[in-house]
Amino acid sequence: MSTVKTAIIVGGGIGGLVTALRLHRVGVSVRVFESVEEIKALGVGINLLPHAVRVLTELGLTEELKRTGLPTAELIYFSKFGQQIWQEPRGLNAGYKWPQYSIHRGRLQMLLLKAVKEQLGEEAVITGHHLSSFQLFDDSVEAHFKNRKTGESLGSYRADILIAADGIHSVVRKYFYPNEGLPKFSGRILWRGVTEAEPFLTGRSMIMSGYQDQKFVAYPICPDTASAGRSLVNWIAELSVDGDAPARSDWNRKVNKEVFAPQFSKWNFGWLDVPKLIEESEDVYEFPMVDRDPLPQWTFGRVTLLGDAAHPMYPIGSNGASQAILDADALGKAVVEQPNAELALSAYEQERIEPTSSIVRSNRQNGPEQVMQIVEELAPMGFENLSDIISHQELETISNKYKQIAGFDRQTLNNR
Repeated sequence: MSTVKTAIIVGGGIGGLVTALRLHRVGVSVRVFESVEEIKALGVGINLLPHAVRVLTELGLTEELKRTGLPTAELIYFSKFGQQIWQEPRGLNAGYKWPQYSIHRGRLQMLLLKAVKEQLGEEAVITGHHLSSFQLFDDSVEAHFKNRKTGESLGSYRADILIAADGIHSVVRKYFYPNEGLPKFSGRILWRGVTEAEPFLTGRSMIMSGYQDQKFVAYPICPDTASAGRSLVNWIAELSVDGDAPARSDWNRKVNKEVFAPQFSKWNFGWLDVPKLIEESEDVYEFPMVDRDPLPQWTFGRVTLLGDAAHPMYPIGSNGASQAILDADALGKAVVEQPNAELALSAYEQERIEPTSSIVRSNRQNGPEQVMQIVEELAPMGFENLSDIISHQELETISNKYKQIAGFDRQTLNNR
C-alpha cells in the first residue's frame, strides 16, 4: 500500500487536471494550483489519440468527450499542390477500441476542470496562486505561492508529493536546471485560427499539405457545428523564417493575417480553399515552434515533472496533450504499485522518460510528416505517379514506425 496520501499539482492545464482525476481515483487527496485568476476556454484545436482517449474513458469521461470532440475519421497528407501522398483511417475507423478526437483545447480543459470540481470538490482547484519556491523534507514537500501580478505572498502548503505540470516555462524545471535557458526554436512559426466553413472531404478528415518549410494543417473540431451540416475548422499555417523566436511575451499574440497569408494565396485545391479559410477567420494567433532537449532526470525525491514541463515537443504527430495524459496515467499506476513517494515518482519517470524523449527526437525529424518532405525533395514540381517517388510500403513503414514510437500501435494498444 502506497504511503502517498496527499499531492500538490502545479498547473491547471490538461496534464495537471487529468493527473488530479487519476490520483483521486487511487485515493490521493489532491490540490491543483493555477497561476491565473480564472481558467478560461482558451486556445484552438488539438487531437487526442486513442491511447489518451483510453485513459479519459477509464476516468469516466466518455459521454463528455462525445459531446465535446469530433471523432477523427482519417488523416491525409498532401503535397503543396494538393496531390495526395498518404491516407490512413484513424481511431474507430482504423480498428482501435477508442476514438481519436479532434477537439477545442479550451473546451477540453473546461470539461476536465468541471470533472475535477465535481469529483474532488470546488476547493481542490486554487487559482491566482503562482509557485514561487518549494522545500523538500524527508517526509513531505512544502510549496510557497504568490500572486504573480502583485508579488504578494499567498502562503504555503504541504503534501507528500509535488507534481510540476506548469508548462514549457516551468518554475520547477528551472529550479533543477537553472542553466537550461530558453526553449529551442525550430526556425518555424505557426499561425493558428478557427473558421466556420463548408465541410471538406469526409467532414471528419484531418489534412496536412506542403512540406517542412511551408505547411498547412486543417481539421474540424466541433460536433455541434458538424451536426448542423457545417464545419468549425481548426487550421494551422506554418512557415520557416529567418531570425530568432518571438519574445516569450509575444507568444500566442494576435497578428495581422498579411504577415503570412500571401504565401498561401494559391493554395486552393478545389476540395479545400486555404486562402478563404484564412481570410474568414476572425482572429489569428502566432506561436513559435519550440521544444526543449530531453532531460536525464525528472524526479527529485518527492518532486517530479509532467507534460510540457517534462518533455515539450514540436506539435507534430498530434502528441502534446496525449503524452501529458499518458504521464498522468503512469503516475497514478506508480502510486498504487510502489510502497512510498520516492519510489512511486521514480517508477513513473522510468516508465515515461525514454518514450517521451524518443518522440521529441522523432518530431525534430518531422515524425510521420517526413513523407511530405520526401516528396517535396524528390518532386518539387509535383508528380504524375506517386509510386515513381516513394512506394506504398515506404509510406506505411514511416507511419507504423511513428505509431510505435508514440505508443499507439493499434495491436499493442488494443491488447492492453
